Amino acid sequence: MNKFAFGAALAVLTAAIPTAASAQRLSPAIVAVVDIARVSAECNACRTAGTQIQQQLQQLQQRATALRQPLQTEAQGIQTALTAAKGNPDAALEARIQAYQTRETAANRELSGTEQNLRSIEAHVNQQIGQRLTPIINQVMQSRGASIAIGKGATLAVSPSLDVTADVLALLNQQLPSVSVTPLPQQAQPQQPQPQGR
Repeated sequence: MNKFAFGAALAVLTAAIPTAASAQRLSPAIVAVVDIARVSAECNACRTAGTQIQQQLQQLQQRATALRQPLQTEAQGIQTALTAAKGNPDAALEARIQAYQTRETAANRELSGTEQNLRSIEAHVNQQIGQRLTPIINQVMQSRGASIAIGKGATLAVSPSLDVTADVLALLNQQLPSVSVTPLPQQAQPQQPQPQGR
């Protein structure tokens, strides 16, 4: 009796599986491909911002050279003096070492702050472009009837008819002609409660 009930249940379950599978069938995907590297290289706002960031990077490199060359010269002089003093610096040499270390710390702090500022500018530029790029890609997907968009870098081969990069690029240039080449806005600091006077 149990074998019959089990066999009947198995038959009902087997008959139900094709129905469940057909209910879960997905519609065919229409794919759009976007070459993000090309968009980043060719969009007007991207090129302008990239040029400005490159100029700031060159200025940082020039400033680093201007700060480090005198420090290297001073370090060599201190090393020569330490060798002459056989590792036992007098008070004047100690003061010279201390002054060198202070200048080196200040130079490193300045360069680190400028590098951090430059990274923040780059992140802000990328953020602005990214905020416009996603809705534009969605808009192009909708106009082309695509159900999915993938980056060209994630594919092995792509039919040119699936590539919507030119459409994305045209809309990005139209909707985002420029970006702010400034550091990321800082989060607003929460205001400290003011003491209540009586």
